[in-house]
Amino acid sequence: MAASRRVAAFRLPPLPTIGEIIKLFKLRALKQLSQNFLLDLRLTDKIVRSAGSLKDAHVCEVGPGPGSITRPILNAGVAELLLVEKDPRFIPGLQMLSEAAPGKVRIVHGDILTYKLEKAFPEHLKKEWEDDPPNIHIIGNLPFSVSTPLIIKWLENVSDRNGPFSYGRTQMTLTFQKEVGERLTACTGSKQRSRLSIMSQYLCTVHKCFTIPGQAFVPKPEVDVTIVHFTPLVQPKIQQPFKLVEKVVQSVFQFRGKHCHQGIRILFPEAERLEKAEQMLMLADVDPTLRPTQLSIFHFKNLCDVYRRMCDEDPNLFAYNYREELRAKKSRKNSNLERTEDDRLL
Repeated sequence: MAASRRVAAFRLPPLPTIGEIIKLFKLRALKQLSQNFLLDLRLTDKIVRSAGSLKDAHVCEVGPGPGSITRPILNAGVAELLLVEKDPRFIPGLQMLSEAAPGKVRIVHGDILTYKLEKAFPEHLKKEWEDDPPNIHIIGNLPFSVSTPLIIKWLENVSDRNGPFSYGRTQMTLTFQKEVGERLTACTGSKQRSRLSIMSQYLCTVHKCFTIPGQAFVPKPEVDVTIVHFTPLVQPKIQQPFKLVEKVVQSVFQFRGKHCHQGIRILFPEAERLEKAEQMLMLADVDPTLRPTQLSIFHFKNLCDVYRRMCDEDPNLFAYNYREELRAKKSRKNSNLERTEDDRLL
């Protein structure tokens, strides 16, 4: 029995090291793409272990680059590995890995921000949302420049249960700039508490796995890197549309150093701003003198629920944009100044 298990276990054959791959294909990290290579095999193994068991799993690796995380993923016994790589310079090195693992690797030359993951995996892997997560994982050493827009996109997919989450509660293990990782996992009252904290934690269990010092990367970034693991919740802590939650949270954190009523006010047109903001805070039972970082997800749930009722009562409210009103006001002011100047000249 033990012998048959040893036969079934997959291990990559001897291959050139990542350093040798980089030299062989004359690869270099491009600063404009926020690229940094991780060459320490102990750390790449640790990232993969943070994802949990990958035996017979279907995995999508985002931005594999020269393949430093790809190798331990393959050695973890996955059924299939989908590699989505935007930079064509890395494709030949990844094809070498594909040839070393016949039938296990699919390579897509594309941008993960636009690539459709809802058809990336076999249909039979789909699970009901209430079930345990499917045997599907997303893993990636994300460039800093795309990490925040990408996680916001995927959180919206979690809310709508589409994209990679059309298969169920797909788990993600991703790298972020340390400061972003701290925001994603920050608890109520901490100075790192932010829009990202609320948007991620109302939809997912978010766990900070460990931090890698910047000096472990080539070239060395100016910041450290944190690995964060996400598991979508069966029931979101705020049961309102993603865009509505996002608008309320963004408005509140617009003035993160002030009392929360300042941010609530900008949800409403100037003519009724003070009255409506006071009404919203009272109905949500939120102390207007709390700072945004002091608001719990329960506070935000109440605020979103009340704002939704107010939007239902006034169909034009959700479309209201504070910045557009400011721009229109400034434009009118400039126009009046020009007319005054013309009158003076006449």
